[in-house]
Amino acid sequence: MERAVVVASANGRVGILRAMEVLRRGGSALDAVEAGVREVEANPRDHTVGYGGLPNLLGVVELDAAIMDGRTLATGAVGAIRGFPHPVSVARRVMEELPHVFLVGEGAERFAREMGFAPAELLTEEAREVWLRMLREEGGVDDPTRLPYLEKIRTYVNWAMDPEKVRAAYAAGAPDPPGSGTVNFLARDHRGDLAAATSTSGWAWKYPGRLGDSPVVGAGLYADNRYGAAACTGRGEMTIRTCTAYSLVRYLREGLPLEDAGRLAMEELGRLVDRYFSTVSVVAMDRHGHCAAFSNRAGATYVFMTEDMDTFLERDRIYIRVTEGRRESM
Repeated sequence: MERAVVVASANGRVGILRAMEVLRRGGSALDAVEAGVREVEANPRDHTVGYGGLPNLLGVVELDAAIMDGRTLATGAVGAIRGFPHPVSVARRVMEELPHVFLVGEGAERFAREMGFAPAELLTEEAREVWLRMLREEGGVDDPTRLPYLEKIRTYVNWAMDPEKVRAAYAAGAPDPPGSGTVNFLARDHRGDLAAATSTSGWAWKYPGRLGDSPVVGAGLYADNRYGAAACTGRGEMTIRTCTAYSLVRYLREGLPLEDAGRLAMEELGRLVDRYFSTVSVVAMDRHGHCAAFSNRAGATYVFMTEDMDTFLERDRIYIRVTEGRRESM
């Protein structure tokens, strides 16, 4: 019997015990990552995932999620889905019930209803107040309910992702850029099968319809029993461009040790020319269940647990300094 392991982004601490419970009962890695993610999606104190997630520019909470089976390479994903608090479970049903792998917007919502998922209001009063205050006081938008001019939206997006403001948030102790988080879960079950899952409300104040890397297989997550698994959080536009999750697993396929594979995948971000260059963090696991995590921001953490542990441990990610090409003119 293989050793059961779970690794997650730091905000996965609220779900990792649940994920390990599933594995200890003999459940699959897929069951475990879904169960762990659902706990985070239901946590109103996490404003980057699920219920209580911060909304887009128009005040609407749009959620993205994906799940991947390392045994079969099957995957399901949903993007910009509104009104359903557990997009990871909708994504799993996409994987299991449809010949497709990715549904977005109204189509994803229709499918969720057909699968029996109960709709719910996702915008909490706290998240709504944060949205209104940030738009009015910081973004200079007089009426957040009406944004008829693209230029006004661009002005706000440029403000919201201003590098100086991100650095100020770090100095104030923010664990990640405001509203840029994702929950990542990787698991290995007693059969040696791997699985990965991601879920997010996306970048706060994003342009309506924006998709990050979380639902994009190869960018936000990847799992292959033969080599390993990886999942990302941070500025998804960057990992989409470098296929970060797949790259890490591909380096494992080439025979590199886990830490070397993670370093190379992170260093690829240095090729990007991106005026919004920001944080990217990755959790990873090789096929033997060895775990590691990486970030281009010092002090970022992750959590992991093996079946012989009473509770999870939180550890620092390996800091990879990535500066080449960052924030140059495009």
